[in-house]
Amino acid sequence: QVQLVESGGGLVQAGGSLRLSCAAAGSIFSVNDIAWYRQAPRKKREVVARLDGDNTKEYAAAAKGRFTISSGDEQTIGFLQMMNLQPEDIAKYYCFAGLRFRSGGPPYHYWGQGTQVPVSS
Repeated sequence: QVQLVESGGGLVQAGGSLRLSCAAAGSIFSVNDIAWYRQAPRKKREVVARLDGDNTKEYAAAAKGRFTISSGDEQTIGFLQMMNLQPEDIAKYYCFAGLRFRSGGPPYHYWGQGTQVPVSS
């Protein structure tokens, strides 16, 4: 069983930066793809950034120019660097990744439990 665990959230002032990390607890073979989502209070979960299996990066309009998604290794599998954070970025941020195992087969996708990002104005 694999769990994804996000870290790096916390209170930041408007204009500040944070770097979120996504760790895989459990044995995996490789990471096929990874994405970061966020869910603000009383809103639907939305994709912020994604890194596909062919290394294509895509960003939501609100994230372009401020957020950068990157991959890691088989333990800390990915990161989201966020700059110039604003009150509208307040949300719980989730890691969503497709993981491959030594047994083979297609990637299985997992959600993390999320990490809060409050922004003070």
